[in-house]
Amino acid sequence: MSQIVEAMSDADLLGVIVGAKTAARMLKDAGSISALLNQSVAPYDPQPKLKTRLLAAKELVRRSLLERLRQGNPLSSPASVREYLRMTLAGRDYEVFLVLFLDAQNRVIESEEMFRGTLTQTSVYPREIVKRSLFYNAGAAIFAHNHPSGVAEPSHADETLTQSLKQALALVDVRVLDHFIVAGAGVLSFAERGLL
Repeated sequence: MSQIVEAMSDADLLGVIVGAKTAARMLKDAGSISALLNQSVAPYDPQPKLKTRLLAAKELVRRSLLERLRQGNPLSSPASVREYLRMTLAGRDYEVFLVLFLDAQNRVIESEEMFRGTLTQTSVYPREIVKRSLFYNAGAAIFAHNHPSGVAEPSHADETLTQSLKQALALVDVRVLDHFIVAGAGVLSFAERGLL
């Protein structure tokens, strides 16, 4: 059965949820599955129930990815971390700063959206991240934020913030494993860039 579903086109898969004709129209209007799933449900939308179904499907996938991260070591599956972050942060029209709190074996304890900002920035308070790390008894943390502009390059402020957070968390023995920037379909890792 899964091979049959995997072989289906985007339009056919979407058609299972919303009907074939509607799927074709929605894909034509949005341009791609990614664009369709990252759209907000607008109050003037003639078919809000259909988009709500799609958002529900997307949320199920996001929760499934988080569940997988909680069961294993995210460092052994960086692709899962990237997919989870992309599903969680891509398509938002404002910046969000998210923290994955991990235990001593690098299993995800909790994923928490810590701060929400504007189109171009968000204020991040190291003290609050330290407090939540202690609350969860975290041994490590992974940071992530999005760039609604679609450019996944870190700014000087991003690099400075990461170093400040790393120093603050080191005082309470919490390791910073990575900081990701999600921009559209792209996900940049500070660790891979040598910025940690």
